[in-house]
Amino acid sequence: MPAKKSKLRVFSLGGHGEVGKNMTVLEYGNDIIIIDCGVAFPQDEMLGIDLVIPDFTYLQQNAEKIRGLFLTHGHEDHVGSVPYFLREVKTKLFATKLTLGLVSNKLKEHGLLNQTEMEVVPVGSTITAGCFKVEFIRVNHSIADAVAFSITTPVGVVIHSGDFKVDFTPIQGDVIDLQRFGELGRKGVKLLLCESTNIHNKGYTMSERSIGKTFERVFEDSPTQRLIVAMFSSHIDRIQQVLNSAVQHRRKVMFLGRSMVNAVKTATELGYLTAPPGLVIDVSETRNYTPNQLVIITTGSQGEPMAALSRMASNDHRQITITQSDKVIISASPIPGNEKLVSRVINDLMKHGAEVIYEGLMEVHVSGHAKEEELKLIHALIRPEYFMPIHGEFRHLSHHKQLAMDMGMPKENIFITDIGEVLEVSNTDAKMVGTVPSGQLLVDGLGVGDVGNIVLRDRKHLSEDGLIIAAVGVNLDDGYCHFISGPDIISRGFVFVRESDDLMAGAKNVVKKTLHELEDKNTTDKQYIRTKIKDDLREYIWQKTKRNPMIFPVLVDM
Repeated sequence: MPAKKSKLRVFSLGGHGEVGKNMTVLEYGNDIIIIDCGVAFPQDEMLGIDLVIPDFTYLQQNAEKIRGLFLTHGHEDHVGSVPYFLREVKTKLFATKLTLGLVSNKLKEHGLLNQTEMEVVPVGSTITAGCFKVEFIRVNHSIADAVAFSITTPVGVVIHSGDFKVDFTPIQGDVIDLQRFGELGRKGVKLLLCESTNIHNKGYTMSERSIGKTFERVFEDSPTQRLIVAMFSSHIDRIQQVLNSAVQHRRKVMFLGRSMVNAVKTATELGYLTAPPGLVIDVSETRNYTPNQLVIITTGSQGEPMAALSRMASNDHRQITITQSDKVIISASPIPGNEKLVSRVINDLMKHGAEVIYEGLMEVHVSGHAKEEELKLIHALIRPEYFMPIHGEFRHLSHHKQLAMDMGMPKENIFITDIGEVLEVSNTDAKMVGTVPSGQLLVDGLGVGDVGNIVLRDRKHLSEDGLIIAAVGVNLDDGYCHFISGPDIISRGFVFVRESDDLMAGAKNVVKKTLHELEDKNTTDKQYIRTKIKDDLREYIWQKTKRNPMIFPVLVDM
């Protein structure tokens, strides 16, 4: 009997039903390729968490099938998880020059650079990876060297758009290769995976070059002020436009933030960023210049607590102090979920007397994502048989589905999937067939995945209600229950002890009463003793305060 033909399996481990940690997997038989490997910002309830990354379990289980990791561009939500993934699974990286340059910085920090095989792929080239042929197609985005992929598979061509917009006046490189998309569409495309981030916005996204005019106006209107510009470190084209304005207005430029310094260094070495000699100075040289001779380009446009701009706003930066002579430009729009953080930074900057310009007051940010009319253009050129919207929350994906239907695509040929849900595509049909392990891993310091829902629940509990520790000295060695010392009641984040003497004394009496009862019963089970102390103390605290702090009984052997 002839061997049964395999079917193409397509699924996401991130970026579907959510913003960030984009990661798409294509699997056919014994071959797997991966597209992107990004991070997401932690949500408000993820206290203490630094990053959110995809769950790599399925790829770890099938590591021998992986033929390569292909990266569309150098933004964090597409490459930020690469070091964490390569700790678990060794595979080759394929990307354009700037993208690999930025990723190399991350790998170096994680001690993985010398262990990782990488290949710089020029736009227009095709890489063979198992049964897949991956063509790199030029697109425009808010970072140079961004690409889409045309993937030839045994069941037909799959196009992955990456992040893109149609920019006819890009800062660097050529315009998006619409002609190639049209050629592929005429030949026939089995499946389109297209980003949905900006689907709710009508019309066309403005060119990145338009931001240069805004910066020029800001420089002209600020003859006496120090300028501080916050943006993503990977917005190389935008950094170049600030540098151009600085040259025009005879200002010196300094960079703040580790990721900003690293990205600028890499982009300069690779030829994507140019500055005349003497333009860029070290932060230690600021004392040699008046405020109106300086421009600071910094990280922190999303209000990240540890980023340079946030530390300036909270007066916690060792070298830069915000004053009334500062004008701060936040050249980014808040990622969904970061609005409160950004607002807090803006308020703090204004409290120090700084003038703050942000999106809504002036055109200081241009999206890198296609709006509705640009998405229609891509659909019209490619004309796929099947369509899976990617990169966005469910509302984005659903709206993109409606756009495809409005353009004539049958409803049954459009698949909105959550992470882990598998779309199976054959020569004759496409259908959902189940799931693979998926989810998220939380990065806290050096720990990856060691903080889960239980730990987060405890952190939330502690942050909202505080902690009470009841310490008791015990001796249970001889088979009898003896309470030697205590109880000592310690409170943290619950009430101010010096102003709550009666409450603390009452708590101590409750525990004493409990201990006497346990001693009378000759209870020697430590777990039962802890539980009884906790239950009785919790009931007392609730009756007196209507609060529910975390209660932690400690038994000290004596």
